[in-house]
Amino acid sequence: MIEIELTRPDRLMFPVDLQTLKLPDHLNPRLGVVLTGRAPIWLYGWLVHECHFTRWVACYDPRLGAVVVSSHSPEVRVGEIIPWMEGKWKPQQLAALDRDPRDSKPTEEGIPAPPSGLAAAVMVAGPPNSGKSRLAHALFHALLPEYPGIYLQRAHWDGEGNWTLDLPPEQAKALKQRHRGRLTPEFFGFHAQAILNLRRQKSLVIVDVGGQVDPHKQPLLEACSHYVLVSRDPEAIPPWREFCQDRGNLRGLAILHTSPQGPLPVGHQPVRFSGTEFPLQLHWIPGTALPEELVQAVRRLIPRMN
Repeated sequence: MIEIELTRPDRLMFPVDLQTLKLPDHLNPRLGVVLTGRAPIWLYGWLVHECHFTRWVACYDPRLGAVVVSSHSPEVRVGEIIPWMEGKWKPQQLAALDRDPRDSKPTEEGIPAPPSGLAAAVMVAGPPNSGKSRLAHALFHALLPEYPGIYLQRAHWDGEGNWTLDLPPEQAKALKQRHRGRLTPEFFGFHAQAILNLRRQKSLVIVDVGGQVDPHKQPLLEACSHYVLVSRDPEAIPPWREFCQDRGNLRGLAILHTSPQGPLPVGHQPVRFSGTEFPLQLHWIPGTALPEELVQAVRRLIPRMN
């Protein structure tokens, strides 16, 4: 395994750094290698090329496993997914793949059982143009420095991602339309399984969904544990509350009112929708600092050991 760690305090890396990089000395060409860690895509491209002398190369995707991208072995095919968990679980299948056929017997190795239990998955839900993607992005970056084991999953096809939030609005809008997708029968099932895989490995998963109440999203409800509602319009909140809580049995953490007119008269006091209280009702203007109450509420879902 090659685990990538960006060591600068700001976690940045620049292309010129490739000129001084070297592979670890311990790589065995008779075995395969898994590449893992947060890093620019061009660094992964360099690593795949440089590791070409090994038996096979796989890139770890926490939503899927280790995806084989290069192979010189008849036992491992490009596109195969090795069910490998980052730093936690090396299954018997991976041990078998690492056997060299010239060895008289495979190397025996203690294989720990996969971790039990699931981390929390917080769905950020609400009507369109309320600031859901910005909130999910801001929440992720607010927690990441303290909890590197969290993950932001974009479970919609509107072409928006973290990169669009870092661009000027007009450029982001144009690129968003260019990369916009459409619903397919496999879409929500794929993302639901990805969320479950992430919950087995990460300390927290934040899930950004589209802005329509849609029964096709039922698999996402089944894969998540909590939700936060974000809405510009108070009248749009009850349908989302029914969808997430009554149908999905998710636990509501907070309502964030993003109307530019300012906070509602109820302020931070709980309000009832069909007899159920939300612990927090907050006002937030997208693009400003997140309310600390929300950050604290989500932080309490992360295991202390992480």
